[in-house]
Amino acid sequence: MSNKAEILIVDDEANTLATLARAFRLAGHEATVCDNAARALELALARPFDLILSDVVMPRRDGLALLDDLKSSGIAAPVVMMSGQAHIEMAVKATRLGALDFLEKPLSTDKLLLTVENALKLKRLETENKDLRRRVGRHEMVWTGETMRRVMSQIERVAASETRLCIYGETGTGKELVARTVHDRSSRAGGPFVTLNCGAVPAELIESELFGHEKGSFTGAAQRHVGRFEQAHHGTLFLDEIGDMPAAMQAKLLRVLEDCEVERIGADKSIHVDVRVLVATHRNLDELVEAGVFRRDLYHRVVVFPVQLPALRQRKEDIPVLVEHFVCQVCAQNGWKPVEFAAEATETLARYGWPGNIRELRNVVERLLLLADGVVDAAAVNLALPAAKTSPDRAAGEDSNSPLAERVAVFERSTVLAELERHHRHVTNTAKALGLERSHLYKKCQQLGIDLKAE
Repeated sequence: MSNKAEILIVDDEANTLATLARAFRLAGHEATVCDNAARALELALARPFDLILSDVVMPRRDGLALLDDLKSSGIAAPVVMMSGQAHIEMAVKATRLGALDFLEKPLSTDKLLLTVENALKLKRLETENKDLRRRVGRHEMVWTGETMRRVMSQIERVAASETRLCIYGETGTGKELVARTVHDRSSRAGGPFVTLNCGAVPAELIESELFGHEKGSFTGAAQRHVGRFEQAHHGTLFLDEIGDMPAAMQAKLLRVLEDCEVERIGADKSIHVDVRVLVATHRNLDELVEAGVFRRDLYHRVVVFPVQLPALRQRKEDIPVLVEHFVCQVCAQNGWKPVEFAAEATETLARYGWPGNIRELRNVVERLLLLADGVVDAAAVNLALPAAKTSPDRAAGEDSNSPLAERVAVFERSTVLAELERHHRHVTNTAKALGLERSHLYKKCQQLGIDLKAE
């Protein structure tokens, strides 16, 4: 992050605005001035600032009310209050509302510039902490085999550009993790990384989630909501399961991608956004386009550079390092001592078909660590996978010695697990996708040894 800051100054006195703006500009910063709270809120919502400096006592709407509006609107910029009528109660109230600092007038130029420097340091630390959280633990790509090496080579090539990326892959293969990796290795790494699962948001709410809404724009809109596009300004927006986006929203998304502007529900003007959009899906978008379910023009906007993630069963050479990674991760998160996996335990895990992919593997590793008493062996793994001791790929055709009923049960279990993962363990939606009654799905899960609470 540069030492140059973009600062918004709010004061009803023209002389104060001119003096402060000149001081900041001489110090190498950019200054925008404003003489009232209403206009200041508009400016802060329209573009990002590194710091907002506001007087407290102003006509119509004072600085404390502005501070409250800024925080309730999701403005992340630090706010410093100033007043020539300062007292303890005012400073305490400003701090409780979220002010970074409180300065008394007349202002010392040296102290003012030091405050800006501290605000920039704080913002830099917050960005570094977010970046560290992205890179450590859950957000680390782990692989060792040739299959993923080819995929990572593609990702490295596209990450540094502004090219839109479409990530294909089954549920649980790590599509969001790939999107985060692209963001982290791009010029936008210092900006926000914002996500939205298009298949998990009700159709009537997805427009508000993407574009935001104004207070009172519809029943239940108790306050202004900043949408994901605005939240991702100067960063990356990851739209997961883009193939599940309602047709009406596809047209609106296309317009935003073309114009780089969003309009909140209930607003009368557009807001410019600078966002790189990455999308992902487990569905075949080409087939959806041919079926008329997905807009062809939107397809060509978002599928500029397609990347296909392999299922875990297609990269089994990575299972040992993934197990080691998840053991370290889970133990660190829970304060446990690391537990060793015997070689035959890892080999048993590798023979399983993993319908839930990497997400399922992590869940199984965590379950094994909870139950472990010393070294995790093959017997423990077989207990953790009671209905699938062999790979579903083999059980479906390779193992001709297995009874038909057993092979059918293994296939049914893998199918139900995959649908549960796809629908984020929402039982009603999973039952609907499988063409079953909800009660029938519960019975089927009991028969197949699927614990809906524990899985």
